[in-house]
Amino acid sequence: MQRKDIFVVGFMLFALFFGAGNLIFPTALGFQSGEYFLSAILGFILTGVGLPLLSVIVGSISENGYRASLKQIHPVYSIIFLIVVYLTIGPFFAIPRTATTAYEIGVVPFLQQSTNMSLFFFSILFFLLVLFVALNPNSLADNIGKYLTPTLLVTILILIIRTITMYYSNDPQTADVSFELQAPSIIGFTEGYLTMDAIGAIAFSIIVLNSIRNLGVTNRKDLLIGTVKSSFLAALLLGLVYIGLGWTGNRVILNNGLPEKQNLGTFLLQYVSNEAFGALGIILLGTIVFLSCLTTATGLISAVSEYFNSLFPKISYKTFAVLFTIVSFILANQGLDQVIKTSVPVLNVIYPIAMSTVLLLLFTYFIPSPRLSLQIPVIVVSLISLLSMVHANGWLQADWLKILPLYSYQLEWIPLLVSGYVMGYLAGMKQPKVTY
Repeated sequence: MQRKDIFVVGFMLFALFFGAGNLIFPTALGFQSGEYFLSAILGFILTGVGLPLLSVIVGSISENGYRASLKQIHPVYSIIFLIVVYLTIGPFFAIPRTATTAYEIGVVPFLQQSTNMSLFFFSILFFLLVLFVALNPNSLADNIGKYLTPTLLVTILILIIRTITMYYSNDPQTADVSFELQAPSIIGFTEGYLTMDAIGAIAFSIIVLNSIRNLGVTNRKDLLIGTVKSSFLAALLLGLVYIGLGWTGNRVILNNGLPEKQNLGTFLLQYVSNEAFGALGIILLGTIVFLSCLTTATGLISAVSEYFNSLFPKISYKTFAVLFTIVSFILANQGLDQVIKTSVPVLNVIYPIAMSTVLLLLFTYFIPSPRLSLQIPVIVVSLISLLSMVHANGWLQADWLKILPLYSYQLEWIPLLVSGYVMGYLAGMKQPKVTY
């Protein structure tokens, strides 16, 4: 790949990742973490940048991406896992969130009062535009990488640079009490779940592979190298933007306190933009949000539709694109806070499973392992993640979970992943090894 091609694909990947949550969550985390900002934002970057980077790269291990790699665990698991992932980062949660965030930040400030009707009409226009771009998936890299991403990056940088010049002498906020009770890096780590980028990367990896193939790269090794270089560029951009937005939230001084009924991240972004540029700042922020949400929603509609079309080839890509756009439109009209609230327990189950799967695929790429060493940890992590979520929400008492190592940090899946792999390896030593 030529250098300009790496930039085009890397910019495209950055824009696909950088959607609704990538604006509001690091800003809110910076505000709440106070003097623990550095630890919290590093934890956030680990799940919000490091894991997506890893997920995209692992997706290029096989020429056909995760669809081929996951079959090494089990063909049925491959289908079930990918359906859950695509629906989660697609029409059920991530896509509706792009529309509601774009509405709350880009439209509500110009309205006297936010109403269900105004959200309804905005989401119609938003999803019509998303559908129009998504119906031409082969031009995604050109449309997003060459045009939309540079515009998005410039507008974000303008806002961040301006706020740094305004707030550089301010002291950090006072940390929320939760940061006194729990390790700040762990709070940042779990907050990174909400971006959905680590599981979104599983869907986006095939878009990256196809974009690189469209550039004339067909050799498996060159596909992997091109993916790695483009992914590192996207990860670098994401990390810098997260730190900038988080620092802004950490140093802003609010004159009139926080509103009761508005999402913290959206409020902070609006407040900062208004302080930085007045009414023009709200327009600038609206442009940033609209572009970031548009690119992410477009990429997700394309990825989800392409996958389901591969499962059910008799139903066209365009039919799936229309269907998922309609579902996303309906769910978006719940409003931003409800979309986020509904997604939290689901993500607390899916993220450990997704991260375990990615790490296992990467590990076995370097160390060929029996299939049992993949299957046992996936089963154990899936069961414990589901039980932990049910217990945490008070739907079922399972106090015995508290004896698991790292349970208090919500990382109990890590020791289970390691021990499950070792058990599976020992039990399946005489089995054929998984290779790619």
